[in-house]
Amino acid sequence: MKVLLVGFCLLFFTTGLFAQSYSQYNTGTLYDSFENPSQKSFTPDSSRMFATNFLIPNIDGNFFLRGNAQQTVKSRYFNGDYNNKNLVVGPGNNYNYLNGSANAYELMFKMFTSLNGNTEVGFFIQSKATIRGTITDESVALFDGSTSFPNNSYSNVFNSRYNYQIYNQTGFTYREQVTKQLAVGIKLAYVSGSFDGDVNIQQSGITYDKPNDTATLYLKGVNREVGSLNERLFKNPGMSASIGATYVTDDKFSIQGNIKDLGFIYWNRFTKDYNFNSSATIYDLTSTERETAAYDAYNAITTSSTTAGNGKSTNYTTPLDGTAELSVSKSFWVDNNNLIKYSPTLIASKELFYNSFIGVWVNPVQYENYTVTLTASYDDLKIFNLGGQFMIKSPNAEFFIGSDKLAQSANLLESQLKSHTAINATGAFTGGDIFIGFSMKFGPVIEHPMNASVIPLGEEKGFLGRIWDKLFNPNVGTIQNY
Repeated sequence: MKVLLVGFCLLFFTTGLFAQSYSQYNTGTLYDSFENPSQKSFTPDSSRMFATNFLIPNIDGNFFLRGNAQQTVKSRYFNGDYNNKNLVVGPGNNYNYLNGSANAYELMFKMFTSLNGNTEVGFFIQSKATIRGTITDESVALFDGSTSFPNNSYSNVFNSRYNYQIYNQTGFTYREQVTKQLAVGIKLAYVSGSFDGDVNIQQSGITYDKPNDTATLYLKGVNREVGSLNERLFKNPGMSASIGATYVTDDKFSIQGNIKDLGFIYWNRFTKDYNFNSSATIYDLTSTERETAAYDAYNAITTSSTTAGNGKSTNYTTPLDGTAELSVSKSFWVDNNNLIKYSPTLIASKELFYNSFIGVWVNPVQYENYTVTLTASYDDLKIFNLGGQFMIKSPNAEFFIGSDKLAQSANLLESQLKSHTAINATGAFTGGDIFIGFSMKFGPVIEHPMNASVIPLGEEKGFLGRIWDKLFNPNVGTIQNY
């Protein structure tokens, strides 16, 4: 239940500010090169040598809520009241599924360091957040007092589970064109955990005393959460690594594979563990303070100690939200004058430590410096999404904005404008997604020696290219530009 009071505030207020945008695949933007480390962001003889976002965050965030609580949550958030007509209270285990992620690059900086190796080195500061939950209809209805509970007692109607995690990353990337067909990139980071929690309610019940406007709430389960903010700053270290490779076949198909954010966080002794099994009274069920009263009772139970050793400081390690991705793309000129280019991409993405899987079809159409992209995706929850992106990109500047959930994001925007129809509309799910980014390049133009107007960059191969030659081309002694 706590996730509905805290988690939804987190999602609605931060995911719009902060996860990987599939529309960015193979765009060559600075953001794309950090998310997919084998992607290049510089073009010799066109681009300047340094690229950065100038501390203007590049952000991406998305969430969805699936289940009967969609209308209730939107009505409460946008109208300030509860519309519980779709909630089912009583036996039946009617669950709502919540999922959200957020990603923000506060700083991105890259430099082009070698012509022959087509080598790029970058540094970044990044923040990420994830939240997942399986919440019963009754857990949502409880915040509206007793109006949705006609009986005096219920058993096991609040058995829910959710977890969340927020952390920061600081690190570097290295990308090299190893051969004419193969590019490899890595991304390494130090991780600092900020928030982490996991609540699992295994047994529950409630008994109402409606004449006295009170109820007795009972919960049994486990709760793990961090300590206070002052305690956890810089106290939860970790590491993360991403590796990617792009191979271009002889017939110009581009095959890209990535393992992203494979790592861990060591949550230090400021984390608390609770095995709760107790009751608390909810007062003033029909007053305007009923939400606070329900939360206070819930919090008192889930942070209580009924067994020796409960609530003591502890430490543990959690994996990061790693993913494995594979994509295939190819570009086609639509017109005879080579002005309009179509570059469809198929992507398969699988979370490594959760069941989530998604397939995406990305369809960008480029005319000069302008690109319009349409995406279609389908996941293991049988949810279909349509997305879109608009991008302006030149060799030395880029701006993009879009959403991978266009219809749902539009519905939320309309709800924000207090549209009664939008607030009461329910579909397969309620969701939202937005991404936006900007970067520029500066410094001298990257020039090959034959075109150079200044002293050119060195032409030695990069580190990976030299290893490749020693393993597979030991007799190579000539310089080859890629």
